[in-house]
Amino acid sequence: MFCWLRWPWHHRNYIIILITPLLFLPLPLLSPTSEARCGYAIIIMALYWCTECMPLAVTALMPFVLFPMMGIMKAGDVSIEYLKDSNMLFIGGLLVAIAVEHWNLHKRIALRVLLMVGVRPSLLMIGFMIVSSFLSMWISNTATTAMMLPIARAVLEQLKATEAQADSRDSQPTAEDNQGFELELRQAKVDVTDKKQPETLSQLEDDVFEHVWSPEAQQEAKRKAMDEKYELLNKGMSLSVCYSASIGGTATLTGTTPNLILKGQIDKIFPGNNDVINFASWFGFAFPNMVLMLVLSWVWLQFMFLGFNLKQSFGCGVKSERDKEAYLVMREEYKKLGRMKFAEVAVLVIFILLVILWFTREPGFMDGWATLIFKNKGSFVSDGTVAIFMSMTLFVIPSQLPSFRGYGQNDAGKAVKAPPTLLNWEVVHERMPWNIVLLLGGGYALAAGSEKSGLSKWLGKSLAPLENIPAYAISLLLSLMVATFTECSSNTATTTLFLPVLASMATTIKIHPLYVMLPCTIAASLAFMLPVATPPNAIAFSFGNLKVMEMVKAGFMLNIIGILTINLAINTWGYVMFEMGTFPSWANITHEQP
Repeated sequence: MFCWLRWPWHHRNYIIILITPLLFLPLPLLSPTSEARCGYAIIIMALYWCTECMPLAVTALMPFVLFPMMGIMKAGDVSIEYLKDSNMLFIGGLLVAIAVEHWNLHKRIALRVLLMVGVRPSLLMIGFMIVSSFLSMWISNTATTAMMLPIARAVLEQLKATEAQADSRDSQPTAEDNQGFELELRQAKVDVTDKKQPETLSQLEDDVFEHVWSPEAQQEAKRKAMDEKYELLNKGMSLSVCYSASIGGTATLTGTTPNLILKGQIDKIFPGNNDVINFASWFGFAFPNMVLMLVLSWVWLQFMFLGFNLKQSFGCGVKSERDKEAYLVMREEYKKLGRMKFAEVAVLVIFILLVILWFTREPGFMDGWATLIFKNKGSFVSDGTVAIFMSMTLFVIPSQLPSFRGYGQNDAGKAVKAPPTLLNWEVVHERMPWNIVLLLGGGYALAAGSEKSGLSKWLGKSLAPLENIPAYAISLLLSLMVATFTECSSNTATTTLFLPVLASMATTIKIHPLYVMLPCTIAASLAFMLPVATPPNAIAFSFGNLKVMEMVKAGFMLNIIGILTINLAINTWGYVMFEMGTFPSWANITHEQP
């Protein structure tokens, strides 16, 4: 009986793939309009994306099949949507990130910062959060989390070992704990009070002597308290790393896929937007928001896992022997990296140049280098152009300086006649997530199909009653909805599905499109509550030995913090930056054609 019940569950993907198109088939049959046909295609893709019954990238290819067969768009027009400028920006940025990872430059940066902040609990937590958020601005959130968590575990294990050794060396154990890691001996108190009550005064005196004054009892109490303390620290540190990786990805245009989807959708739906979203404008809005969100997240995690005894957490005065020994652990890890190689320096220079060129191409408050050099053709150059150009240099510059004395031997023991370049295609092929390129393309194809069929215009008119609601309330409610939806769906699928609808709604009720699209894009990265919500969450859940409810409790408050900070940003400095108070002229051209 149970085998029959389990069979549908094991075959659920096949069932969803077959049943979903049949279930919604009456929609295009009963209403044979282009809007209904496009809506039918989007519903199927949305359910396939949410359930992941097929790989996300394969589902993203469906517009190329469905739109031509339904008479919505020509196949040639659909295929063009799969390689836009935003895709090239993604590829170029990721190539530089792969080079940074390939030469371990990210690990060197991480350990250097951690050596600067120290090993006190709060300092250690904020140190890991700063490093994780910074790295995830440039490399993938998953790679950042996977690299930082083993470092955090090694540091905590050494801290625990050195504290245990110090306790064992004490000839007269006391109830005091390490200044840097003092927590209440809650477990010890529970163990004592849970004992059976003594029946006589003699038994009471024996128990008091045994459980309160006995050095062995005190050592056991300290050991239990230390285990509890480091278990909490491990959980808090694991969550701080994965959460800060997700938060850091929101700060740059290339930090996470939803940001690029917004850039692509804005350029597609509003082609005359005067490059309103570029690397510099995004950073100017999102980076302060990221910093604010990071600080408030640290305060919440500090409260949950370390308490608010800041004197004990931050520490003061001279470092103890235990702190020094833990510091040496990170220092030894840093020494293992050796001196900076030529390849690391070259990749760092390329990385810095890329960021500078991104910022100065079109800063907004003055003419950028693209305008000064190319005059009226400056608009021909995009952030994608810069990213591809700088990433191409990685395949040209050698990983060692030219030398007449040879370049050593390879793994096979043969002499190397010429040094390899900083990056080769084998490494790129292994690490490049090509599926994201198809996901981005599928989103742009959906937006194009919605516009051509008139579905976007119909949806916008349907949402016209929202015009009576204050704009700030619309932004807040939509951010909350997207943040909830992204907990059970990928952030890429969430933004791909929501952004075209939000653009149509904004043009219908005459509010600035970015006023709703920008907060919802960042909200799509606020998947903090469930282990399955994002790969960083899953990695931290495994590393930290967390329970689901612990992640839900921590993540729920972070979701609230994120939504509030995003809406604060869009109504303060974002309001001024993007002139949210006026409906832009470039948004008037939307949906002119059915």
